[in-house]
Amino acid sequence: MSGSGNLIKYSGHNYFRQRLILSLLSGKTVKIDKIRSDDDNPGLRDYEVSFLRLLEKVTNGSIIEISYTGTSVLYKPGIITGGKVFHECHVTRGIGYYLEPMIALAPFSKNPFNLTLTGITNENTDVDLIRTVILQQLKRFGIEEGLELKISKRGSPPLGGGEVNFQCPIVRSLKPLQFIDEGRIKRIRGIASPGFALSLVAESTTGALVSSETAANPGDTPEDIGKRTAQLLLSEIRKGGCVDSISQWLVLLLMVLGPEDVSKVKIGKLSAFS
Repeated sequence: MSGSGNLIKYSGHNYFRQRLILSLLSGKTVKIDKIRSDDDNPGLRDYEVSFLRLLEKVTNGSIIEISYTGTSVLYKPGIITGGKVFHECHVTRGIGYYLEPMIALAPFSKNPFNLTLTGITNENTDVDLIRTVILQQLKRFGIEEGLELKISKRGSPPLGGGEVNFQCPIVRSLKPLQFIDEGRIKRIRGIASPGFALSLVAESTTGALVSSETAANPGDTPEDIGKRTAQLLLSEIRKGGCVDSISQWLVLLLMVLGPEDVSKVKIGKLSAFS
């Protein structure tokens, strides 16, 4: 990463979404080059272009410049406008790929978010986990009334067909977070999705949420999926902390964007995404 004035430069396709949403939240222009430049199929993938189109829909005044080869993107952020938006997600990524960044942007929008996304519901963070775990983190910062994720239809690979509606209010300021007591696990719930996918959520006595998810591989039995998901959940619990791996990034980001009051949270091992 390098920067000069209001322009920040990155190389490579890793953390593509994070770089763009941080550009929007900070108001700084970003240039990302060398996007798979050494690959046999260089440049942006269809799902990344689809994500850029979604950013266009929820903002006003954003400027996106993509090089002829697709290996370079210049993004000049506009204003997050939100409102009623419909977007068809590319089926090479699940709806979660598109929805997670929108959750980070929504509280700071000019208008309340009313976002409908269609596509695959059980990949790239299952929408059930987003509803039962990630959205709950927003409530810790005072974002509650009008916050909702409705799963109207479920869709699995390769055709998708699922549909979700995300609604989020806007807030003047975030509440500081004090969450350092992880408590003890008191219950575990499971959600099975079409296409052989399973999500597990463990809740502690202090309200900490820990989750895991697994999608079926060819030849898997339901028992295989159940065992693998349970093992992942136990591994996540062993890491400790009040926030699990899929929620770390959002909690840390909202702490940075919140008031100057001291926020504290206990987390386990940082994920690569965080």
